[in-house]
Amino acid sequence: RYDGDGEKISSINLDAEFDYLMSQPWCRYGTRLKIKEIKELLDTLPRSSSVAIIHPSDLQKELFTDSGAGTLIRRGDKIQRVSSINEIGDISKFKETLARDRQGLDAEATVERFVDHLKEKNFNAYFDDGMQCLAVVLPANEERPIATLATLNITKAGWLSNVAENVFAAVKKDHPSLVWTVSEEDENLTWFFEKADGTFNKNGNVLFYYGCELRSEALVPIYEEFKAHGRAMFGDNLESRLRDAAKTTSETLNASQSRT
Repeated sequence: RYDGDGEKISSINLDAEFDYLMSQPWCRYGTRLKIKEIKELLDTLPRSSSVAIIHPSDLQKELFTDSGAGTLIRRGDKIQRVSSINEIGDISKFKETLARDRQGLDAEATVERFVDHLKEKNFNAYFDDGMQCLAVVLPANEERPIATLATLNITKAGWLSNVAENVFAAVKKDHPSLVWTVSEEDENLTWFFEKADGTFNKNGNVLFYYGCELRSEALVPIYEEFKAHGRAMFGDNLESRLRDAAKTTSETLNASQSRT
């Protein structure tokens, strides 16, 4: 299946995307009918079921890859949006997701402090049922007139199943302008470039933004702060907190070793 720009759609998560697809001018005739019929079929099957639309010559490739030559259609997960810690059904899983793949001896304690911090802050969290993708956004305020992506954690399965796309689409719907930072070494850096209107690179870190101009009144102070302090500018950012914790732990260990 192809979208309005002629690009192949590798996967469709019906619970999150069906209404959007039905509203698109390019989704009509045979394409529209196929998607509706597949939804009716999958609604009667276990949630893990899926349907692939594929050319017979590419069947083997599709059978052995999660996102192969055709279009993989499944019910997927709806994206949840919460704005209070009390709205999170499984807080333990939420914390585990925030700590997932994080380096450092103090990672879990840092996540605990981050969650405590959120209790006193305005925030929006977006995630799928399995928390394969979790985004936390701090809305715009008087101190920072552009919303900030405080953290984004995505599993490999989340990248492959289009959950990351759905979560980011939900973020963008609520926040017409956004800034965030990513390390140059991030293996998914290209994806972030695709989501941004502009970027600025400094000392191995990249500042991304959309919905505003680089020299706009709202972005200029953020841009200047990034030039001066890099990713450390986002004190509310979980990654900044983890780096600070790791640095403190390292300095403490070095000091201890130097005394022995």
